[in-house]
Amino acid sequence: MKKLMTMARQFRDDDNGAAMVEYSILVGIIAAAAILAILAIGGWVTGRFTGLCAALEASPLGTCNVGTGVGT
Repeated sequence: MKKLMTMARQFRDDDNGAAMVEYSILVGIIAAAAILAILAIGGWVTGRFTGLCAALEASPLGTCNVGTGVGT
């Protein structure tokens, strides 16, 4: 009976599993935030290049294909 009580006390005091779950959740949140940041920055850059291409098309300096983003 004493051995069972000792094992129960050790199991109760063991925090390794809880810490692993907490770190896993933290890693998931950080990964999701990084993916969202990359997507947001990518959208911003695409918008800037599209605006640049439209401005180049409107000017007499050159032309730009908005579909491909290739200018001359």
